[in-house]
Amino acid sequence: MKPYEFDKGDLDLLREALVRMEAGFRELPAVPRAVGRSYDETALREVLLEVATRMQDNYPYFHPNYAGQMLKPPHPIARLAYSLAMYINPNNHALDGSRASSPMEKEAVAEIARMFGWQAHLGHLTGGGTMANLEALWIAGQLRPGDTVLASDQAHYTHDRISGVLKVPFESVPSDRHARMDPQALEDRLKRGGVGCVVATLGTTAVGAVDPLPEILALRERYGFRLHADCAYGGYYTLASNLDVSARAAFDALGAVDSIVIDPHKHGLQPYGCGCVLFRDPAVGKFYQHDSPYTYFTSGDLHLGEISLECSRAGAAAVALWATQRLLPLVRGGEFAGMLDSCRRQALELYARLAADSRYVTAFPPELDIVVWAVRDPDLARASAAARREFEEAASRGVHLALAELPARYFYGHANGQSPGASVVSLRSVRMKPE
Repeated sequence: MKPYEFDKGDLDLLREALVRMEAGFRELPAVPRAVGRSYDETALREVLLEVATRMQDNYPYFHPNYAGQMLKPPHPIARLAYSLAMYINPNNHALDGSRASSPMEKEAVAEIARMFGWQAHLGHLTGGGTMANLEALWIAGQLRPGDTVLASDQAHYTHDRISGVLKVPFESVPSDRHARMDPQALEDRLKRGGVGCVVATLGTTAVGAVDPLPEILALRERYGFRLHADCAYGGYYTLASNLDVSARAAFDALGAVDSIVIDPHKHGLQPYGCGCVLFRDPAVGKFYQHDSPYTYFTSGDLHLGEISLECSRAGAAAVALWATQRLLPLVRGGEFAGMLDSCRRQALELYARLAADSRYVTAFPPELDIVVWAVRDPDLARASAAARREFEEAASRGVHLALAELPARYFYGHANGQSPGASVVSLRSVRMKPE
């Protein structure tokens, strides 16, 4: 078998693009070489090769044999565009630090917003989903000060932690047998009042569950809370053509929520870190207003720093995202959407194989591309120990999975006298590489 090789041919393309970009700065006066390259080239080479050696001590996150956590290699166009932009290193805070990359960010973010059916919107890129969710909950707290934030007990742990940072009350809502937020449990809590924002997760990070957004929207009509959709992992699946009925209904309802978070550095083929927060009502921009007389005076146009809690942000991230979406538009039936269909197909195939294997017990069919399964054993401690052994055995054969401690009811119901809160260590695979 031919050994794996990194694609090194794109280095020639990067050189060609650098020459093109360099031509735009030909009128600049020459500078002594030492100003731009004041280092010993032999020493630089030695350090870089040492870095290459140190980086060998990684799991092969870029390879299909790595199917554990949500790690996916950037598309070549994203890698090249990011590298190209780094020669200039724009800062997408104020326009005079990002004359080209700020407009590219606005265009790329607008395309993401259109993917959810939003034409008017307020949004920008962030360093990742955590910061994006913080901004969404911060806005919710500005609009409903002192009120409680609710999220499923399977939502990402950062919602609880972010609420603590913002000094906003937070409570978890129980999930159902399929790891989705339980609408009845949500309504029971809403009846007690004092809820300012509900977080619906479309693609939980543990099992890929999709909260029942249509039912949550119906509750919003009755109880009047703000609704935030955490789609950091699952958001791009709105373009997929092979979702089941309930997941399709949830994604189709996204246009009605108040804010959305999505991470282009997950399914969006981008380098870390690249998150995105979107608000349906642009008027929430008033909460970001601040004065920076030494930063924003260069243009009357909107500076991205005026609608962001972060200050300095990598313009290279915006350039990479813009280039990727230019090459692979965010449209149903397109090449990008086909990648998502492929990921879900292989998740369903893996689930079917596991469900037919008497050694394992599966939870529920994957709604997106995460599959979880447990070793079949009525004793949960033995089942957990066996899962850990299989995890290590798979790694020894070059196949990298993940472990997750999940409610035992996902796999066994309430059989064998297990307590409602019992958990079991299960095996988990994220099938987010189309190949």
